[in-house]
Amino acid sequence: MPVPVGPVERRGGPRPRGPRGPAWRRGAAALCAGALPALAFPAPSWWWCAYVALVPWLLLVRGAPTRRRAAVEGWLGGAGYMVAVHHWLFASLHVFVLVLGALLGLLWAPWGVLVRSLLGGAGGPPGPGRAAAALAVVPSAWLLVELVRSWQGLGGPWGVLGASQWQVAPALRLASVGGVWLVSLLVVAVNVAVVVLAVSAAARRAALAALAAGAAAVGAVWAWAPVPQLSGTARIAVVQPGIVSRAAGAPQRRFARSEELTRRVAGDRVDLVVWGESSVTHSLATHPSLGRRLAALSRTVGADVLVNIDAPGTDALGRRGIFKRSELMGPEGPTGPSYDKMRLVPFGEYVPARPLLGWATSVGRAAGQDRVAGRRQVVLPVAVRGGGTLRVGPLICFESAFPDMSRNLANRGAQVLVVQSSTATFQDTWAPAQHASLGALRAAETGRPVVHATLTGVSAVFGPRGEPVGGGLSTARSASAVYAVPTARGATLYDRFGDWAVYGAVAVVAAFCTRRALRGRGRGGPQVRRPLPAPQPRPARTAHGSPARPGR
Repeated sequence: MPVPVGPVERRGGPRPRGPRGPAWRRGAAALCAGALPALAFPAPSWWWCAYVALVPWLLLVRGAPTRRRAAVEGWLGGAGYMVAVHHWLFASLHVFVLVLGALLGLLWAPWGVLVRSLLGGAGGPPGPGRAAAALAVVPSAWLLVELVRSWQGLGGPWGVLGASQWQVAPALRLASVGGVWLVSLLVVAVNVAVVVLAVSAAARRAALAALAAGAAAVGAVWAWAPVPQLSGTARIAVVQPGIVSRAAGAPQRRFARSEELTRRVAGDRVDLVVWGESSVTHSLATHPSLGRRLAALSRTVGADVLVNIDAPGTDALGRRGIFKRSELMGPEGPTGPSYDKMRLVPFGEYVPARPLLGWATSVGRAAGQDRVAGRRQVVLPVAVRGGGTLRVGPLICFESAFPDMSRNLANRGAQVLVVQSSTATFQDTWAPAQHASLGALRAAETGRPVVHATLTGVSAVFGPRGEPVGGGLSTARSASAVYAVPTARGATLYDRFGDWAVYGAVAVVAAFCTRRALRGRGRGGPQVRRPLPAPQPRPARTAHGSPARPGR
């Protein structure tokens, strides 16, 4: 019988190669491209690069040979973004950061498919219609990804793209209208417009029109958006003891150093003294001497002292456990209500699904024992010099990353937002500066000044429009500083209307998906492509015959 001879093909066909090289190279490029936006955040703080940092990633995904490949490159780019923005977590979670990055990166897989369908794919470069859709839908879909990953259980809204603009005054004014979410929408839309300008001559007018419209909108917000009116000044002292010691007994030495620094402001006529997170590591109920020392400090400086207690205790509901508690100490001891931290840091303060993920404690510094979350936010009344009252809204650590919490405090009458934090574990990383920068966004959104007080830096104060007040305390400082904090009255549009930008993004994506579904149904449903017939192999020459000489 005839025996065919010739080259033997690899089972399953030849190894697929994208139009720009093998799959592994495209994957590596997606990882690197996704990491680029991290440079817009502190410590580099190259805020300007955020407006073009997504362009390489968008160009790569739009050129993906298949939808599946676009999803993979969306996932890998998202993983690169998450790992780059949270790379400082390697100090405590080690290799587990890569696992978290890979899991959170999956949220960008559908976004990758969407980018390919609107900016590239089988249709080639977008025309004016597709470009206009991309300018609305791609930023909205990005915002939905940020919204989902901002859930506390997934790590919270750390590294939201709009937060990279914390030092840009027009962006802060935009945040007063629609929160950090509106700033994210603008940043992503500019990146999409740059891509359209680069790849489609037919849609350049649409892209330029979109950029002009965006600039006009920002200008209108700058000119007409309501801003809070200054109403007075509060003198607030921030106490930052710094790294006192890492040996046994360090909490006691840190407490003594904080006492010393607090006494230094005794003659400065302050209205409030703020200590950082976990500044007291024993319950005042079991260690009453600490309460007496704090009350004596309050009498010495002539002002209440807001401390943060990280210790076992009981809350107002009778629950027992370890709480992170903001406690206001006056001349006679605790005054008024206390606040228990509501949104705990996953793995840092509790381990989600501990029976399943408890092994994380063996590969990093995950919490050995879960803290107990508080149930409600409170506004603390602080008696100030002259007989008035200053209403203070406390937040603890990464709660300052959640726009809804600061907005809720502002709407409940808080005049000053105070963040008590500690980033000592990440002292020599980008984390302290990133955390402090969030205060500018929360101040601009709510029209309320933010005092960000830490144990080891960076401590900073921001005015009602997000502008810096005085000089910050770096991670190299062990000092106390008094700030003349401007207070304001009135409400921002974000205070009044909240996350309307998020709801708008949901509506845009839902409308787009609905339209696509109806178009598919109108065409009779999805088209099933019949496979092409396999090519017939050419008859091979044999020892007994050939097509030309069949009967040799």
